[in-house]
Amino acid sequence: MTDFIALDPAVTPAPEREEPVLEVRNLSVDFGVDKKWVPAAIGLNYEVRAGEVLAIVGESGSGKSASSMALLGLLPSNSRVTGSVKLAGQELLGTNEANIRAVRGKEVAVIFQEPMTALNPVYTVGAQIVETVRLHSEVSPDEARLRALRMLELVELPDPEKAFRSYPHQLSGGQRQRAMIAQSLSCDPKLLIADEPTTALDVTVQAEILDLMRNLRNKLDSAIVLITHDMGVVADLADRIAVMRRGVIVETGTAAEIFHNPQHEYTKALLAAVPHLGQGGADSSGEVDVTAALAAATKAELSSIPEDQLLRRERENAEALAAAEAAKPQGEPVLELTDVAIEYPKQGRVPAFRAVEGANLVIYPGEVVGLVGESGSGKTTIGRAAVGLLPVAAGSMKVVGQDISAAKRNGRQLHEMRRHVGMVFQDPSSSLNPRLPIGESIGEPMFLAGVAKGVELQKRIEELLDQVELPRNYRNRYPHELSGGQKQRVGIARALSLKPKLMVADEPTSALDVSVQAKVLDLFQNLQKELGFACLFVTHDLAVVDVLADRICVMQRGRIVEQGTRDQILRNPQEPYTQRLLAAVPLPDPEKQRERRELRAQLLEAGTS
Repeated sequence: MTDFIALDPAVTPAPEREEPVLEVRNLSVDFGVDKKWVPAAIGLNYEVRAGEVLAIVGESGSGKSASSMALLGLLPSNSRVTGSVKLAGQELLGTNEANIRAVRGKEVAVIFQEPMTALNPVYTVGAQIVETVRLHSEVSPDEARLRALRMLELVELPDPEKAFRSYPHQLSGGQRQRAMIAQSLSCDPKLLIADEPTTALDVTVQAEILDLMRNLRNKLDSAIVLITHDMGVVADLADRIAVMRRGVIVETGTAAEIFHNPQHEYTKALLAAVPHLGQGGADSSGEVDVTAALAAATKAELSSIPEDQLLRRERENAEALAAAEAAKPQGEPVLELTDVAIEYPKQGRVPAFRAVEGANLVIYPGEVVGLVGESGSGKTTIGRAAVGLLPVAAGSMKVVGQDISAAKRNGRQLHEMRRHVGMVFQDPSSSLNPRLPIGESIGEPMFLAGVAKGVELQKRIEELLDQVELPRNYRNRYPHELSGGQKQRVGIARALSLKPKLMVADEPTSALDVSVQAKVLDLFQNLQKELGFACLFVTHDLAVVDVLADRICVMQRGRIVEQGTRDQILRNPQEPYTQRLLAAVPLPDPEKQRERRELRAQLLEAGTS
């Protein structure tokens, strides 16, 4: 069942230690559905040693999370688990609930994908770590508090005392993830299970969390099982990899073996589906060129640059932007921002918050403009304002010829404007009505707009299902009966239903695994070329905009700091912030990722010096 690959003598791993921390033999997981056992994992065999990271990778539904939760008895009551799971030689399966509870948190800890749902919102971060420590150790409250503060310091939170007193909602996404890691490690576990620990984070925060996990692995010598679909994260952190498909491990090997010499067809397909920087350029070796360009930029930043060279660089950048302006498609802009400021209105005692300041951006018919930046940079705010969901506090915003600035904004105008604008949301599950069949969800905008009804409406729904490559009989299915990728296709069909001139896509693929993401991106690209709509593509994934975008705008702290053609921004970034953003993108190649990591460290050092 498992294809073991012959070791390459050039990459001989370190000598193995005597006893593995985790030893899994013939592990199978089944779920009872409609009086039948449906397999989720079949005959899994693997082991993890102290100080080692084993990455379990595969698509959604491959069984990687279900099999890992089975190790600690965290599956629902309709599950059946067989086989053997030994932790430091002690059998876990078949033991009583009290023994399993003693192991959870103390011997084995879990880092979950979404810290906001894993942390209790009504207790402070410090109280939750103290509770974990005292549950598994006989220590006083003061000793537990000191250990909690040490853990918050260990995970490199900038102000451990403040984090200790904070509630989860008062921390950023990256800080919450650090706090959850601190809680997980507070009892010095032998084994750490990290279930998609960076999926919801932007690239710079993700890079920081990966650095943190690498440092902690070295300091604490814990064994780590990393569950993920992000091959860049795997290349950055994993020592060995197990590839899962349909409940079976189809291939195992070292990181170098899997990335450079995959044996199984599924592994090859999985790696081929990973979007990476450089594949959108004219040169197939663009990925290497990105790193080279960043290295050259870093060298320049580290040295003292004479003023005449700085002036020349600014002039060259201005000339390149002017040339890009001249090459733009002709016609009236579909979206035009001039010195735009956007703020979230005052709510009760919470004052108004200005999220975007001085934004200038133009999108022409048929163009795809990528809007990138970290969480909190203001990119989603611009997307929401473009569809009339947020008011423009200052400046001018024109959408399909309509000025929707504060002074000229009215209900009838917004209603008319929205007929020409479609939006694809990040999470298709929450953007579709769970009570409506997907045919009705797709047809609803057309019915409400009076565009079509009766037989004509049904015909249009079928045409849209054809366009997004879903079977017509899916029209009678409900959202919960579809996979994540299928639901996102429904979201795209709904957004296209009124034949929009502008499409706003807000992180439409970040929640999808790589193979599904590749299919959705390919579909989106084909539809955009076929239908010719302009698109504002909001994302933190630079590899995705490299595939799709004609031009890219980079946002930092509410301001657009750099914009230009795709090749200008991704191959020759001028702003230090853009350089740091690019250096944080993990590459699906262990050797190149090591170079990129060293480069990022140099950029960060240059930025702080």
